[in-house]
Amino acid sequence: MSVQSLKQTRAREGSPWTGLWAVVAKEMADSLTSTRMFILELLIVLTAAGTVYGATQTLQETVGQDRFVFLKLFTTGRDPIPAFIGFLGFLVPLLAIALAFDSVNGEFHQRTISKVLAQPIYRDALLFGKFLAGLFTLALALTTIWLLIMGMGIIGLGLPPSGEEVARSLWFLLATIFYGGIWLALAMVFSIIFRQPATAALASIAVWLFFTVFWGILADLAAQSIIPARLSEPETIIAQAELAKTLTRFSPNTLYAEATLALLNPAVRSLGVVLPVQLFGAVLGTPLPLSQSLVLVWPHFTGLIAATILLFAVGYVIFQRREIRA
Repeated sequence: MSVQSLKQTRAREGSPWTGLWAVVAKEMADSLTSTRMFILELLIVLTAAGTVYGATQTLQETVGQDRFVFLKLFTTGRDPIPAFIGFLGFLVPLLAIALAFDSVNGEFHQRTISKVLAQPIYRDALLFGKFLAGLFTLALALTTIWLLIMGMGIIGLGLPPSGEEVARSLWFLLATIFYGGIWLALAMVFSIIFRQPATAALASIAVWLFFTVFWGILADLAAQSIIPARLSEPETIIAQAELAKTLTRFSPNTLYAEATLALLNPAVRSLGVVLPVQLFGAVLGTPLPLSQSLVLVWPHFTGLIAATILLFAVGYVIFQRREIRA
């Protein structure tokens, strides 16, 4: 069948996105009512409640002295409990992977894929619907946690957040959703490649651990081998540090960490290598306006979104070429 005749057939049968929202609704209902999602969401809620309670106890002494006290709910810890942002960097990838590691191979494993595609639902709508359902479920869970933190902050600190604090925390929420979207797309790719859900889950977790634990070490070693630093030549030390910083930014963890640092700490004025001479004349500690912080982290947002789109495109191509039998 030629491409033109295939297009004509599809035009007669309907849009290739027919059934998209039916897939989204069904997948979201399955995810929100599953036991594994309930356990993970309960874990995140308990973590948020514990860390924010510890932060409010610490910050009550500085209420009225700090302009951005609400933002410190995300970044302040109390021994032995670390800050909430530290937990979030680990829990969001696990939540995203749990949503997608069996999204496609689960259909093959249960032998329902041919029955689903026998309906007026194209492969495009099926795969895109599963991804959207996972992303919407992730966004719903994270938004609920964000509301919980803000509510506990109002009760614990006894004052409402300012408009800029709300705006910065919303941008932080958006960055967290994009960060989770990368691991969601990655888990979906492995769900397409591997037949067994357990293999897809292990592969996704292995990649996450690689970027969390080993990528920074490999980036430093690569920078040292490419640009050997010499104490007699300070410019080589600076070049090596800049190269190592650039290489670490190929990791989603680094992009997310730097974006949240600039959004939740308005005093951060640069995310690169900064020399003392470059700070001459600058008012240290003066918070940046939100617009300038967004300019600072905009490349990080672009990287997170681009990585998500790229991974989904890889999974889409592989899925379209895969043979499906009844």
